[in-house]
Amino acid sequence: MTDDQWLRLEAVLPPLSVMGRKPRDRRQVFNGIWWRARTGSSWRDIPERYGPWETAYTHFRRWQIDGTWSCVLKKLQVKADTAGHIEWEASIDSTLCRAHEHAARARKRGLIVRAGRTRTAWPPSRTITGWAARTAG
Repeated sequence: MTDDQWLRLEAVLPPLSVMGRKPRDRRQVFNGIWWRARTGSSWRDIPERYGPWETAYTHFRRWQIDGTWSCVLKKLQVKADTAGHIEWEASIDSTLCRAHEHAARARKRGLIVRAGRTRTAWPPSRTITGWAARTAG
């Protein structure tokens, strides 16, 4: 992440807590989260240069639960929109596409084909068979 990108991102992140011990460098933690998101690897595989994986995971999860990620996205979108970097276009199409009846596995003359096998009739239902057996007796 470039310095310019980090300055934009840091401006929309929530403020640091005043209480407690001094937190780890936020840029380092964010780069660890970003690395994990880009690679799709597990949290434990985050390189050591981004700090402990537990810290990155804790921040990611905390920001996910309290809605920080969605808030950051909204703020960045507003800034990009006011700068003219986003074009909001909508494509509305009223075309209706219907699937053919065979796409829905509809029966055709009592036959259904499954994986190369043809069955000539549906197997009897246990409920109907059991009910029919009780009434016939």
